[in-house]
Amino acid sequence: YGEQELLGGVSFRILAGQRIGVVGPNGCGKSTMFGLITGNLQADKGDVQVQSGVRLGYLRQILALGSEEMPLRTYVAEALSELTRMETRIHEIEHRLADPKEQDRAALLEELGILQTRFEHEGGYTRAARAEEALGGLGFAADRLDNPLQSFSGGWQMRAELAKILISEPDLLLLDEPSNYLDLPAVEWLQRYLKGFRGTLLLISHDRYLLNSLTEQTLELYAGKATLYRGPYDTYILERTERQRQLNAQKKNQDQKRKEIERFVERFRAKNTKATQVQSRIKQLEKMETIDLIEDIRTKGRIRLSTPPACGVEVIRLESAGFGYQEGQWLFRDLDLAVQRGDKTAVVGSNGLGKTTLLRILAGQLPLRTGQRTLGHKVQPGFQTQDFAESMSPSATVLQIVREAAPGETEPRLRTLLGGFGFAGNAIEKSVEVLSGGEKIRLAFARLLANPPNFLLLDEPTTHLDIPSREALEQALTEYEGTLLFVSHDVAFVRKVATSILAIAPPGVNRYHGGYDYYLEKLAQANPSPTLSSRTTTAPASGSAKASRQERAARLQQTAPRKRELEALLQKYEARIHALEQEQAELVSSLESGAEMSYAQINARLSAIPEEVEALTREWEKAGTELEAILEIRKQAG
Repeated sequence: YGEQELLGGVSFRILAGQRIGVVGPNGCGKSTMFGLITGNLQADKGDVQVQSGVRLGYLRQILALGSEEMPLRTYVAEALSELTRMETRIHEIEHRLADPKEQDRAALLEELGILQTRFEHEGGYTRAARAEEALGGLGFAADRLDNPLQSFSGGWQMRAELAKILISEPDLLLLDEPSNYLDLPAVEWLQRYLKGFRGTLLLISHDRYLLNSLTEQTLELYAGKATLYRGPYDTYILERTERQRQLNAQKKNQDQKRKEIERFVERFRAKNTKATQVQSRIKQLEKMETIDLIEDIRTKGRIRLSTPPACGVEVIRLESAGFGYQEGQWLFRDLDLAVQRGDKTAVVGSNGLGKTTLLRILAGQLPLRTGQRTLGHKVQPGFQTQDFAESMSPSATVLQIVREAAPGETEPRLRTLLGGFGFAGNAIEKSVEVLSGGEKIRLAFARLLANPPNFLLLDEPTTHLDIPSREALEQALTEYEGTLLFVSHDVAFVRKVATSILAIAPPGVNRYHGGYDYYLEKLAQANPSPTLSSRTTTAPASGSAKASRQERAARLQQTAPRKRELEALLQKYEARIHALEQEQAELVSSLESGAEMSYAQINARLSAIPEEVEALTREWEKAGTELEAILEIRKQAG
């Protein structure tokens, strides 16, 4: 870009079926590399070759949809347009074969058999269900699937694009920060989906959970170069650390040898009797290869939080709390919640269910509609949100911002704190007005933690942080001696920091007194049925009849799309089986009447039909069994 070279001399090869995580500091060229692979960008030198016929799927960070008026379901199903064209051709052939005067029956029957086999093999009969499954897994409500794409926010449009790319099942899948706009349930669904993906995967992500569970190799882009490491992210860190140790040792030995040679040259340069040896040593120096050391990427800065002021044992209490933005529509109701000193609680649940709203209520920024909020003795809430950065003076420098928040702290400690959030060296002298949006959010976070209150409420604290900064924050919050309540979609972060989980899901709020793995275990025990959506609900906050009705309604809503799909699928199978049986009878009659088709063609078709009927019958039985299970669930719900 201009005179700046992002990537130089990068050479690597990607083989079919490889699963590679792509990592490196912000601005190192990760997204640029994806642009080169897809052909959206052209290399200034060198070649980028993609095998002919390889189908690419590419999720970029900035979308240009151009289909905003299209219904969501239709937009996502566009990924399967080839199946739609195939189905149209199948109908055309069936219509022609229904005409007894059709002259080209043999060729049409052969084409029909090929198309039907391919259509079934590529999931043609389940394509609508696949689209709905992906949309549901990524958090879209069933009653909004026919809404126009433009009615959704940019983050939800990104989810729609992700669903479209996933169901297209490309040969090479390029995902650039796919979890940026996802909540925790959607991240978990994406992880399960990609675990079963059979193609080649290149994943750019700051999410260590996805990198560690989905990739087998790690490609590091650093200082314009690319290095491929064995193993997922955690293994890459170990191998990189070992490589760094070896390079440092080699550099130390080389420097020592260089000094010895230089001393020899300097000592005997003027002596004619040593001229040959001197020239030999000079050539040795010239032949020495430069050993390029690699930076330790995990030492950006240690975030050390000072001890917060003491407070009472009970930090905050909600009693019979209820809140909703519109009359008659409640995000939660009759909620009783007590937070004790030292609790570190993650608030989890799908977007739109009220996680940030609950944080704002606990912070005192939103009043309850019903019930009571009681703050504990000497409790000082500190609330960080994504718009927290807008309150900073544009003309102040980075260092001035945190110094104002903690006037009694030493500059070295403030520099260390800022380093943990990616501000090192001269970056601390930058003014706020020249910072990017992500940098402002990181600075606002550093300001809050420069003099931490005893009750921290954090909304997506890892957003805009790279992996080393996330790990530094994790360590700081783990050691933090106050009380913490936070929302995050970073599984690794939640798993490391949270000691309890507050789950928000229809029809209420539930508390799990254990970490994230304990929460997942309890969810699995409560929802063992594989036919249900993985986005399960928790017990209601109150045992009211209304909550029970809401739970039953949620069950019915969850299973409705799949029920409709299975019913349509069964009708399709039955119609196809009936058509094959009818075709078989007609072919037998043709043999007896001496039709124009050759005996070989008729016999070949008569041999193929029973196999097709048997295969369709197996699928029909499988769909019927699943439909029976769903009908039983719906019966229990209501």
